[in-house]
Formats: sequence, structure tokens, C-alpha cells
Amino acid sequence: MATRTPAAEAVPAAFRTEFTGETYVPGDPGYDEARTVFNSMIDRRPAVIARCASAADVARALRLAREQDLEVAVRGGGHSVAGMALSEGGLVIDLSRMRSVEVDPDARSARVGGGAVMSDLDRATQPYALATTGGRVSTTGVGGFTLGGGSGWLERAFGLACDNLLAADVVTADGRTVRASADENPELFWALHGGGGNFGVVTSLTLRLHDLPVMSIALLLLRPENGPEAVRTYRDVLESAPDAAGGASIYITGPPEEWVPEALVGRLVCGVLMTYAGPVAELRDVAAPLLALEREADVITEIPYADLQCMLDDPPGMRNYWSAEYLDGLPDEAVSAYCAGAATMPVPSATQHVLFPMGGAVARGSADYPLPWRSSPWAVHPFGVWEDEADDDRVREWVRRVRAAVMPWASGAVYLNFIGREGQERVVSGFGEDAYERLSRVKADYDPDNVFHLNHNVKPSVAVV
Repeated sequence: MATRTPAAEAVPAAFRTEFTGETYVPGDPGYDEARTVFNSMIDRRPAVIARCASAADVARALRLAREQDLEVAVRGGGHSVAGMALSEGGLVIDLSRMRSVEVDPDARSARVGGGAVMSDLDRATQPYALATTGGRVSTTGVGGFTLGGGSGWLERAFGLACDNLLAADVVTADGRTVRASADENPELFWALHGGGGNFGVVTSLTLRLHDLPVMSIALLLLRPENGPEAVRTYRDVLESAPDAAGGASIYITGPPEEWVPEALVGRLVCGVLMTYAGPVAELRDVAAPLLALEREADVITEIPYADLQCMLDDPPGMRNYWSAEYLDGLPDEAVSAYCAGAATMPVPSATQHVLFPMGGAVARGSADYPLPWRSSPWAVHPFGVWEDEADDDRVREWVRRVRAAVMPWASGAVYLNFIGREGQERVVSGFGEDAYERLSRVKADYDPDNVFHLNHNVKPSVAVV
């Protein structure tokens, strides 16, 4: 029998009786698994992990946290690079049991549980040839992704994930359940379009779906010395491409796949990926200048969207450090700076050096939402993923150098889902100063004591008497 620790006393018998999910405290079987998150650099030991089965369980867990004076963390997919899903010595509200997805094909919407991950949503909508913008890996939590804005392969065609948010059920810090939509609690609904988990625990989201009968990709691999030409060509194509086109330029370590030449495996390569919400024949027309480039390997095919979402899944148990800069433009000098960043990228590793095109439906979305980065046409995302602790300083320094190199073209705005803890100024820049002040007023209404602060935190405003 496992040895019970004093932390077990934080879970009274009465709570265990009424709580319909599972609880874990140090010493319990399954505790270490329950506290493991995506970023293996994060090693925190909560006093209690409350794996909730319902919104009522969430309210019960919040009450327990108040009674025991425990710091609260909320775990959806556990994908935060800063480990915001865990609290050292606190209480974790774990939503991983709440993963249901209910698709209404007639209404073209899906009701998604707060603990669902991207693959849950994508696999549920695919039989209906419907989809909505999701994260670029299948393990990302739908809730945190959407509430932070939600940038993904389909964003140029369908907008950001939060642009497709129709409603949300939220358990507030005092245990109330409220509905947020355009008609109910509209100010809270506004805040959920980029404001993150600052206002409560979102136990379900209703998302708009779009027709997606076929998805296509063209993935080209080139030697790094040919990268600058490929990236310039990709830029020129995307800046005049229809909204259906998206993708990224990605410097990576050549993977051990059958279609990758042996000489590239384990070495730095430049990848250019065009995604296309339509048939491959249309993609070939749009991508013609890219397909004219000399390359070492390629994959050009139609692919189920849910399968595309798995293509770049990060291996589990890796160390992670990311950041991003959003650019006002991408002149040749910026392309050169971006490509030069690959020269010192850790190879071999799972690290990616990414350049995303924005524009399309992203740029046309509501300028009222607290997402100032949506107007930027390009984003650079150094995505450090490695295994050996001895490489920690090396990878973090590489990420910082990449940011510094593209700073002459940076807008100053940033998508907060792409970064770890980089200080309060970066948080404000993720929302914009005016929007931050408005968010802080919403925060004061729904979480005046800042219970939900393990996030890119918006501090509640103080009323002036």
C-alpha cells in the first residue's frame, strides 16, 4: 500500500464522497503520471490533483482550494511551455476526463469538453467533412489553445480558433457556472477571445465548423544553403495566394522517414510546407513557383486534415523552450536574418525554426479582440525541443538570438500561446495596452482575488473610489 503523505489531509473525506472524479496526492498510485506535462523541464509536486468529471466537480475543487488556501492551476492539455498547468504545493484542476466532442453537422458546430485535445476534435469532425482552426499538433488542448487566440494551419482560410468561438461555459472563482456568448455575459465572451484562462475554468466550448472536403499539402526538403531562395519564393507565393493556402517554412533535423534521402537524416534541412484547404490540383497551381525549385525530397498529396495535424507531433518527454516575434514585413534582409538563425540551431534535435505566414482571414478578423498580433503578416517562432539537460543553456540562448536577429522588423505584439514566462511587459504586448486595461476590468468582475494567476496573467483592476 502506498505511503500516505500529510498532503492527503488536504482532501477531506466529505470532499472525496461528493467529488465524482479522481483525486491524487503525493504517494498515490498514478500521482506522478498525473503531474507529468508536455515540457519535461517542469517538475512540480501539487498537493492535490483533482481530475474532474463535470463542471460540478470543478466548483467543488475550487471550494476545496479556498478552504485549504491552495494555489489553483488549471490543466487542459498540459501543453503550456511554462508549465502553467501545475502548481507547486497547490491544487490542480485537471480537465482531462472532460474530453467529449458533440458535433452538430446541421448547425456546423461542435461542443467540446474543456479537457479535449486537438485530435479529439479533429477526429470527431472529420467524418462530416467539417473542421475548424486547430493547433498544429494533435496533443494541444483545445481550451487553452482557443482562449489564447488559436493559430493553426487553417487560420488564413477560417480565422483564428477564437474567431470561431460561439459560446463557452465557465466556472468562476466563486464556484458559479456562467454562460458566455454574444448574448450572455458579452464582456466575458469578448475577454475569452485571446484573454486566456484568466477569468475562470472553461468546462466546454462551442465552436463554429467549416466545410473541408479535402486538404492538400506540398512539403519540400532542401539543403540549408538553398533555404534563403526557397523562403523568398515561399514569401512571394503566400503574399499573393488565396486564403486557402497556408503552411510554414521550417528548418528541422532531417527525420528518418522513407521519403527522406539518407544523406539528409540527422542533418539540418530547410523544409517548406504549403497547406491548402482544397484539392491538390489547385495547390499545384498556386505553388507552381515553389515546385519549380530544385529540392532533395518532397511529399505532394491530399491528406485528411486530422492526419496533417499529427505530422509534426512533438515526441513526449522532451525539454522545451519557445518564443516568437511577429513581423510587420518580410523583406529580403529579414529572410536572410531568419535563415541565418538556422546555422546555430541545435542539430540533431527535435528543435524547429519556423516562419509562419499570417494574413487572410486572420487579418480580416475582429480588430476589437485583444489580439494585436493578428495584423502582422509574418511570425518567426523558434521552437526549442531537446532531450539532454546539458543543452539547456545552449538552446535557450539560440532562441534568444533568433528573436534578437529579427527584432528590426518586429511589431512588438506577440501570440502568448507561443511563449513561456517572459515578463509582464510581454504579457501586455500580447493584448495591447488598451485591451489589457479592459481585460483587467473583466478580471475584477469575475476573479477579483486573482485566483487564476498561473497563466499569462491579467491582474484585476482596482476600483477608484
